[in-house]
Amino acid sequence: MPVEKLTTLEDLAIGPGYRELPSGFYRPVIPEPLPGAHLVSFSPDAARLLDLDPAEAEREEFTQYFAGNRPLPGGETIALCYAGHQFGVWVPQLGDGRAILVGEVGNGRGETWEVQLKGAGRTDFSRGGDGRAVLRSTIREYLCSEAMHGLGIPTTRALCIVGSELTVYREAPEPGAVLTRLAPSHVRFGTFECFAHMGRADLVRALADHVIARHFPDLRQREDGYAQFFERVVDRTAVLMAQWQSVGFAHGVMNTDNMSVLGLTIDYGPFGFLDDYDAGFVCNHSDFRGRYAFDQQPKMGLWNLVCLAEALLCLISEREARDALDGYQSRFAYEFLSRMRDKLGLTQARAEDEVLISDLLALLQADRVDYTNFFRALGNFATDTEYDGGVGGLFHEQASFLSWAERYRHRLRSEGTDDARRRTSMNRTNPKFVLRNYLAHNAIVQAVRERDYGEVDRLLRLLSRPFEEHPGMEAYAEPPPEWGRRLAVSCSS
Repeated sequence: MPVEKLTTLEDLAIGPGYRELPSGFYRPVIPEPLPGAHLVSFSPDAARLLDLDPAEAEREEFTQYFAGNRPLPGGETIALCYAGHQFGVWVPQLGDGRAILVGEVGNGRGETWEVQLKGAGRTDFSRGGDGRAVLRSTIREYLCSEAMHGLGIPTTRALCIVGSELTVYREAPEPGAVLTRLAPSHVRFGTFECFAHMGRADLVRALADHVIARHFPDLRQREDGYAQFFERVVDRTAVLMAQWQSVGFAHGVMNTDNMSVLGLTIDYGPFGFLDDYDAGFVCNHSDFRGRYAFDQQPKMGLWNLVCLAEALLCLISEREARDALDGYQSRFAYEFLSRMRDKLGLTQARAEDEVLISDLLALLQADRVDYTNFFRALGNFATDTEYDGGVGGLFHEQASFLSWAERYRHRLRSEGTDDARRRTSMNRTNPKFVLRNYLAHNAIVQAVRERDYGEVDRLLRLLSRPFEEHPGMEAYAEPPPEWGRRLAVSCSS
């Protein structure tokens, strides 16, 4: 393998990227100074996406660059224009109200990563807001971005958090901070919607050409390139929804402006991982009607794709749009069943799988069994004895579970399963650790009240490798204590 060539901050290969589009797609902006800037946490794994030497984080210049206090050499800061459907209601202009794009950095593997400062001050799209982020919300997005990557789920990445002495007012006064976010692209469904609703088919085409050239280059010369582009967005979105459902992740605000055309998890606000299994789990206490409840996410993915299809009708026919959308449900179902089979250690696809899985989820729902811990423990299930791996004790109605367990044991035996190999495989699929809200809360409390960032770094290391055992860290896999079961998380989170 080639030797990794790392670079300094001043030598990052920053290109124009999104600024190659016409000026109507963005507005120039100058970040506002962040007083008392200091480094809270830094992800070496994310730094390597930029070929950036992790040792650079020790320099004061690093903090100043990623606070927005000093411009990165070669960068030209802009805020992106987009619109969207928020909780089903059309909002014609949103845009980056507190995110500022610095530029696009190329690496030695031929990848490009957009560098974005979140919380670095007002933009033309701030709509009367202060353009700032609070330390609480930046910690949550920072940790969850890297945790989702550790789970193998497509996501924006997070390079670092810079804290400050600035006071930002939300529900209460809080310390301000800036998060540096990385993504191959920050283009959203709502970016296309914005220009389609303006009646600017030329700009919709320009945006589609930009995205295709950079991320789907094999489609550039195809006569049906735009239709194939939309079909790939549908496919990636269906796969992403299946991934979310399989690990028990609830996004909380699946507005069209929070949906990536690359199938990335983007814009972490009131997210939550399931503790006790509850299909109707609503992680956002502002979502009074449960529009974005856990079990509604696949349906909302399709709803958002319909909105995107309407925005692309100047490039594709209604028939092409329908054909692509018609493939969503089957793609989601296939991907979800495949991932759930992996979680159960099943190696063969059979007709009865959907019933076996749905019956299990009904049992988890009835007894509010911890979702993550159940599947992790299930790896210890034995086929040659009556040992259930200790999972039976998680159920109040053990008779119902034991009946299901006998069906499961029979299925494993019929596949000729070797328990040791199955356990290894299941432990590579079922994480031991996820970012439970109470864990994030503990890290935030230490950071805000004591300016102690050790727990943030500890969670970063743990969640970057969630399938490993991490001896001595068993407490981080425990279900939440009683106080941690009712934590309120809102859009300001």
